[in-house]
Amino acid sequence: MSGCIAIIPARGGSKRIPRKNIRLFHGQPMIAYSIRAALDSGLFDRVVVSTDDAEIAAVARECGAEIPFVRPDDLSDDYATSMSVVQHAIRALQEQGAQMEFTCCIYATAPFVRPSFLAEGLARLQANPNASYAFSVTRFPFPVQRGIRINRMGRVEALQPEYRFTRSQDLEEAYHDAAQFYWGRTEAWAKDDLLFSELSIPIVLPRYLVQDIDTVEDWKCAELIYTAIAARDNLP
Repeated sequence: MSGCIAIIPARGGSKRIPRKNIRLFHGQPMIAYSIRAALDSGLFDRVVVSTDDAEIAAVARECGAEIPFVRPDDLSDDYATSMSVVQHAIRALQEQGAQMEFTCCIYATAPFVRPSFLAEGLARLQANPNASYAFSVTRFPFPVQRGIRINRMGRVEALQPEYRFTRSQDLEEAYHDAAQFYWGRTEAWAKDDLLFSELSIPIVLPRYLVQDIDTVEDWKCAELIYTAIAARDNLP
């Protein structure tokens, strides 16, 4: 078995930002950025979008992706996981005769995903045969040990009071999922190997290239970041 396939999940039922996968972001459908990064990387034999939505499918095709199957309704609601969507896509493609050693899930709302980091993820995974996945992470901008909660009285409590007086430079640096891409050995996806575990290799991204886009506020932050990067790099 050989080859690499990109799978971009893009359901039609986004509620907090309606139609966000194809909503225009700096003049392009949001999903276009993920498709273009996958195509420009030259890493993939096929770039596939998994969707239940005809309009998303049409936009994805215009951007250069394939839609070789329709995602079933039971994997298109608010409770469907990325793992189950990727597993379904792998099965559907294998039933059509596809063979791939590596499968990369790229989120449809990742306008800052870069071909260079996709390439690093694949190279690191190939160089580590005991690893199942390689995925994007970034550093927390503030020590997580200093996190606080607002209690029922509307007052502040330390989540980890034992670190209240520890110098920030003495605290362990923490990372979080950057929600851009997830390389995996196809057999690891199929076996349901844990993603957030010692089986995974972190691909560390700079914080300025990371922005979750789940709310309108997130979208506005992403637009501001993209505007700054575009001005610096003379992007359209």
